[in-house]
Amino acid sequence: MTGPTGTSGGRREQPSAPASAHERGAKARRGSVDPVRALMHRHRELCARAVDPLEIAAGLEAHGVTDRTAARFRHRDVFSLAEELYARVPRDGDTGDDARPGEAAPARPRGVRAALGLLWLLPGALAAATVAGAYRAGAVAVGAAGAVLTAGALWPCLRRGPLGTAGRGARCASRWAGLPEALRTGWLLAYAACGDWLLTGLTGRTGPYDPAVACEAAVVLGLAVAPAAWLARWFAVRAGRRLAASSGLDEFAAGVRPLCAATVLAFLLALPPLVLTARLTVPGATPDPVAEAGTGALAALLFAARLLTVHGFRAAAALGTAVACVAEAAGPAIAGAARLPGGAALGEPVRRLAAAHGTAAVPAVACGTAALALLVYACAALSRASAHTAPTTPPTPITQITSPFPIPARSTAMSDETTAPHATPGEARR
Repeated sequence: MTGPTGTSGGRREQPSAPASAHERGAKARRGSVDPVRALMHRHRELCARAVDPLEIAAGLEAHGVTDRTAARFRHRDVFSLAEELYARVPRDGDTGDDARPGEAAPARPRGVRAALGLLWLLPGALAAATVAGAYRAGAVAVGAAGAVLTAGALWPCLRRGPLGTAGRGARCASRWAGLPEALRTGWLLAYAACGDWLLTGLTGRTGPYDPAVACEAAVVLGLAVAPAAWLARWFAVRAGRRLAASSGLDEFAAGVRPLCAATVLAFLLALPPLVLTARLTVPGATPDPVAEAGTGALAALLFAARLLTVHGFRAAAALGTAVACVAEAAGPAIAGAARLPGGAALGEPVRRLAAAHGTAAVPAVACGTAALALLVYACAALSRASAHTAPTTPPTPITQITSPFPIPARSTAMSDETTAPHATPGEARR
């Protein structure tokens, strides 16, 4: 006999437990549209090696995904979208591996850290010893040999460690990527060595070449390697800790901005003692505040450019140093053009600036302006979480991924992150 419920024997069917919000979202997404599935396939490598959702959010941010883009995938912000990707994509550590990818490497022994600290001090010590030895011996060969040794000590500092760009993956993919940087830096150093003397001759005031300014600049830049490396490491370590402890991109940015500002301020405060040390190193050096300010501005410019390059902002660093090079080259070019017939009016601004503050004012203004712009940009750019994650390879286009489910191809004129893709109905949630 059938009961009122339509079941045999009058047995009442037990109601099922209410579905959780996670299950309801999964059922809704397994319907006719799953806007996250194609994004999940596109960034599968990023999601598989991530150790927390914030790392995925940083990677999405690096690929141009914004909160407005996340809204197209039915999420309020990038972090909410990253949380779903983190939950749906199985990570490499979930397969039973003992070590989790991206896990922090064990700290170096104290002796190794001390040796690295001494390595960063070596360029400044060699530069100071070279200048002092060359002045006392009066031999050019001593200065040339010391310059070679100083460059050899500087090379590993710029290849490895907090100032190094070797092993940065996609950020330094081209083996020739450092060539333009070397040319720009070489121009800045060459102008610091003899640019003022050249500009003085072009403005009509001839005089013998004085190597004291160049020697003082070399000692300052050599001594600046150590504080630059220490501060870059200090900033990277604390930004990494902030990345692990933050629960959102806004919280991370708010915590990193003071760290970046403190790093920049500490380096600027370290420059006056370095300039004073260099002045005492060069025998008979005459204090020139404008020239010393130009040397400090050059050190700040190189520090800002290196910090941005290490964290992946190579284009901004290249633009800042290139602008300084062009501004420095403009001074001698204008002064030279003023010597042509009928071109005296062209060199009037350079002539007035040199008469009021000396020819050292040209590199001081050029490097100071570029350094200030790069330092301000660094405080904004380095507050992004994507600047402190490991570089990743470009994501594979969706149409090239082998999948048992057909994924519709779309026009290349539209970005895969800005259009919500469709998936096969009834697909199970990962």
